[in-house]
Amino acid sequence: MPSLIVLHYTAMADPDEALNRLCAAEHEVSAHYLIHRDGRLFQMVQEDMRAWHAGAGTWGGMDDINSRSIGIEMDNDGASPFSEPQMSTLETVLPEIMQRWNIAPEGIIGHSDMAPGRKADPGPRFDWARLARQGLVARSGTSEPIDDLAIETFRSCAAKLGYPTDIDDTALLTAVRLRHRPWGNGPLSKEDFAALPKVSHFLV
Repeated sequence: MPSLIVLHYTAMADPDEALNRLCAAEHEVSAHYLIHRDGRLFQMVQEDMRAWHAGAGTWGGMDDINSRSIGIEMDNDGASPFSEPQMSTLETVLPEIMQRWNIAPEGIIGHSDMAPGRKADPGPRFDWARLARQGLVARSGTSEPIDDLAIETFRSCAAKLGYPTDIDDTALLTAVRLRHRPWGNGPLSKEDFAALPKVSHFLV
């Protein structure tokens, strides 16, 4: 019973090669969907079946994310902007999946969210804000004001959002920034706290 949707990029220059890889058993990697840069949607695994897309990681205290999620691969090399047709297809398919499985916007995460330090996709070029404006994902920058800017407070806030707690401070800050403040750099700052979304009862 999926409660999460995990977004990825293929990190491959050739979309046909990416599709072949996701369909070849010897590579031991799969996803429920692949969205081509031209907007075409490929379904490779039925939504009620387990796909091998997430690997090791946790979210909201849950492990074995492959058994709890639907994986969507975006045809992207990891450095280029995501195409308009591709984002349009994602905006169409996401709400359909969310409705079928009663998945809340807070349950739409990136691979980097559940596997900080190990994965960086869908990367800093992915337009989370565009999805947030349509209510499809948690909106950044909506947290309550926080006066205590210590790293321990940041870790606590991130854990309440769902981030793993068994990682170092740098990996956690990088993962949160990839999702909510991809232009951020340097040490932890008040801007990082301000970029956090409001903690949802979904994960509390």
